[in-house]
Amino acid sequence: MSDSGLGTHYYWCVRHHRVETDADVCPARHVLGPYTSATEAENALQRVQERNEAWEAEDARWAGEDR
Repeated sequence: MSDSGLGTHYYWCVRHHRVETDADVCPARHVLGPYTSATEAENALQRVQERNEAWEAEDARWAGEDR
């Protein structure tokens, strides 16, 4: 890998609660990603929560539950 960091992927490991890279990534069942930066990987669980809330709100709206 080059020193420029181009092509490096970052993952959030839900098993170890840490950012991992291509060089030390756990099996796919334990990680979220890939992300282009360590910061994005660190925020993975927050992003999952936000998306789940948005999808649940859309499901409720579609089902007519937000009246």
